[in-house]
Amino acid sequence: MPYLLLALGILFALLAANAHAPRHSALLLVPSFFSGWLTIEMAPHLLVTEIAALSLTAAYGGLDGWAGWAGLVLGALGAAGTVAIILASRRTVVTLRESGAPLDLDPDGAPRFPLAPLLVPPLCLIPRKGVKVQRNVVYHQDGRLRLKLDVYSPAGGGPAGGGPADGLRPGLMQIHGGAWVIGDKREQGLPLLNHMAVQGWVGFNVNYRLSPRATWPEHLIDLKRFLAWYKEHAEEYGADPDFLCVTGGSAGGHLTAMVALTANVPDFQPGFEDVDTSVQGAVPFYGVYNFVDAGPWPVPMGSTRLVEKMVVKLPFQENREAYAKASPVTYIRKDAPPFFVIHGTHDSLIPVLEARRFVERLRDASDAPVIYAEMKGGQHAFDVFPSYRTARVVEGVERYLTGLHRQYRQGTGPAVPGEVARSLDGPPVG
Repeated sequence: MPYLLLALGILFALLAANAHAPRHSALLLVPSFFSGWLTIEMAPHLLVTEIAALSLTAAYGGLDGWAGWAGLVLGALGAAGTVAIILASRRTVVTLRESGAPLDLDPDGAPRFPLAPLLVPPLCLIPRKGVKVQRNVVYHQDGRLRLKLDVYSPAGGGPAGGGPADGLRPGLMQIHGGAWVIGDKREQGLPLLNHMAVQGWVGFNVNYRLSPRATWPEHLIDLKRFLAWYKEHAEEYGADPDFLCVTGGSAGGHLTAMVALTANVPDFQPGFEDVDTSVQGAVPFYGVYNFVDAGPWPVPMGSTRLVEKMVVKLPFQENREAYAKASPVTYIRKDAPPFFVIHGTHDSLIPVLEARRFVERLRDASDAPVIYAEMKGGQHAFDVFPSYRTARVVEGVERYLTGLHRQYRQGTGPAVPGEVARSLDGPPVG
C-alpha cells in the first residue's frame, strides 16, 4: 500500500504540473494535451477522485512506510494544483489587445447554463429540456455522397422571444473540429447549440467530408453547400434565411474563419457561384489562421505532415500560394463580418499566439468589431466538456450573438453588443 500511495501521489502531482505547464515537444505533445485537457476541464471531478483515492489508500495501510508519506505529500500538492485550476476556471478574462481592457463574460453573477451537465458531463449529449433535435438531415447529395446535419431548435415552436413578427429565428452554423481528418456533428458544439436553442436560436451542426479521402478545399466547398441549402430551406426549420452566424473549434475554427471571410469567392462554390454565401457573424474557437508563416509555430503549419500529406496534398515549398489560399489571413478584408475570436492561454496544440496575430491583422483591416477572448488557463477543445469555463463562455457567446441579431433587426451597423460593451467598463478581473 505505501508504494501504491506513492504512485498515486506522483500521478496526481504530474497531472497538476502538466495542466499548469503543458509539454510542447513532439514526443509528449499528444499525451500532454489529453491529460491536461481532462485535468483542466474535469478538475472538480478529478479533485473528488484524488481526495477519495488518497484517503482510502492511506486508511488501508498506505502510511506504513516512508513511501506512503511521500506519496501523501505529493498527492496533496497535486490536489492543491487541481484546486488552483478550479479557481482559475471561475474567472474568464477577455483582453482587447490594443487597449488592455478586460471583459468579464459573467458580469451578472452565476451563469444561466444548467447545473446538471456541470456535475455529470455526459448529460451534455442529451438535448436540454425545451430543445428539439432533428438528426441526419441531408443537405447535399451527389451519387453515394450524402452530407448530413443535425438541427437544434426550440421545442415549443412559435415566434422567438423578441423576434420578428413572422416568427423566423436567427440561425447558427456549428462546424466540428478534428484536424480535418476526424470528428462528427454528434461530438462537438453541443453545450453551445443546446443553450442557443433554449434562447430562441436554430442551430445547424454540420458534417463535411474529411481527409485523407477529401482534398482541400473540398471541406470548405461542402460547408458552402450548406450555406446554399440554408438559403433555400432555413424557413422550413423556423430560421431566417438572411441571418446566419458561424462557429466552430480547432479545424472547425479554421473553417469558421474561412466561411466568414470568403463570402462569394467562386473557387469555393463551384457550380453555385451566384449564391450569396455571406454570414452575419463568426465565433472561431482555437483555430488555425495562417498555414504559411511560422511565427507561433516552429515551422509553418502548412509544412507539417498532417496538412501537407493528408489535407492539401501538395509539397509545401513548391506550392506556398496554395497554402496561402487555404489561410484565413489571406482573405482579411475591410468588409469582413464581426468576429469574436476565442482561445485558451494553455492551448498545447495551437499556440495562443496564433490567435493573437490573427486578431491584430483582422482589427487593422476590418471595419466591423473584433472581440478577442483569451481564456486564462484554458486548454485546446476546452468547450467540449460542459465545465464551468464552458458555461461562462457559452453565456458570453450567446450575449454577443444575440446582440448582433438585435442590431440586424434594427437595421443598424454591426458594433460590440451593448450588454458586452457595458462589461468593458467594469472593474478588472484577475
